Amino acid sequence: MSIPEQIQNEVLRPILKAQNDLFILLFRHQVSKRKVNFENYSPEDKVIYIEKTIRKDINFRSLLVGVVVGHFTPEQYEAYRPLEEELNKRIINMLIKRLCSQLELLVVNL
Repeated sequence: MSIPEQIQNEVLRPILKAQNDLFILLFRHQVSKRKVNFENYSPEDKVIYIEKTIRKDINFRSLLVGVVVGHFTPEQYEAYRPLEEELNKRIINMLIKRLCSQLELLVVNL
């Protein structure tokens, strides 16, 4: 197993799982802030919107990655730094999959 894979499985996945409720709230807030009628989107359009929002909105993407990195121990952060670009891609990909698998929880109740 490569080092990025090991970090993904041993560090990133547990953090994403533990912070799942926060990621849902952050996404719902993003949808609300942008005044997007997300609940009326088709499931396919919701998936497209999730991916587009996380990949294209640099501030939102940075916030999501920051939530994950903020849970690193100093040792984990030292392992993350030289692989930052690759690990950030892995974080984003896992987050997109995680949110897309929970579409029913992402509807904003205004």
